[in-house]
Amino acid sequence: MAVVLGAGALIAADRGDRGVLDVLREAQRLGIPLVTSSALVAQVWRGGGRQDRLARLLPSIGEVALGPDRSRRIGELLAADGSSDVVDGAVVDIAEDGDQILTADPVDIGRLVATSGRRILVSSV
Repeated sequence: MAVVLGAGALIAADRGDRGVLDVLREAQRLGIPLVTSSALVAQVWRGGGRQDRLARLLPSIGEVALGPDRSRRIGELLAADGSSDVVDGAVVDIAEDGDQILTADPVDIGRLVATSGRRILVSSV
């Protein structure tokens, strides 16, 4: 089991959202891995002193890169779903049965999860 973080979860954590930070702390306390896509980090990271919380959080999050096999799986998932957001596809692709995705976009992520056929909990931030 892992908690897979969407862009909205990282942005909320960076802004100090107590609900999101509590979920992340509890996952860490229980030894549940936090993971996300490197493509998603690129989407939200702007660097500098503006993102101090995110800078402190990122080392505790496993970043999964888009390699050739993963990229093709994501493309196939997006085609099957009729959507085009590569980052959303990457978030769903790295999630496994029993994982939880923490997202600000539960509708699109939920649709991709349904298309994937996996049993993944989608939670809104």
